[in-house]
Amino acid sequence: IVSKTFLGYNYLRGRISMKMVIAIIKPFKLDEVREALSSIGVQGITATEVKGFGRQKGHTELYRGAEYVVDFLPKIKLDIAVDDSLVDKTVDTILSTASTGKIGDGKVFILDLQEAIRVRTGEKGSEVL
Repeated sequence: IVSKTFLGYNYLRGRISMKMVIAIIKPFKLDEVREALSSIGVQGITATEVKGFGRQKGHTELYRGAEYVVDFLPKIKLDIAVDDSLVDKTVDTILSTASTGKIGDGKVFILDLQEAIRVRTGEKGSEVL
C-alpha cells in the first residue's frame, strides 16, 4: 500500500508525525542547549549564526570615541527535526536551558514537517530523524 500525503495530511497515518522546532537563542547558551537536547534523545541539530532584533531593539556601543547603534544582535538559530512524541520534551529542554531570565533570551517556533528524506538511502519519514 502506498501512503499518499497531500497538504500535510497522510491518508494512512492520519496526520503528520514530525515537527520542525526552530529556536533562536543567545550564542553563549549553544553548548548547554546542545548537550541537554542530546541527553533527551534528540539525534541532530543544525545551528546557524544569525543576527536579529525583537523587543530588545539593539543597543548602543562606544568604538574609538564614537557612539553608534547596534540594530542587529548576534543570535544562534537552531533547526531541530523531531518526531511528535519528542516535541514537548524538546521545547521544555530548550526553554529551561536557554533562559537567562533577561530580555533577548530568544524564541521557539514549532512547524509541521511534511516529509524527511535521508539523502544517502532515500529513506523517508520519521525513521530518518
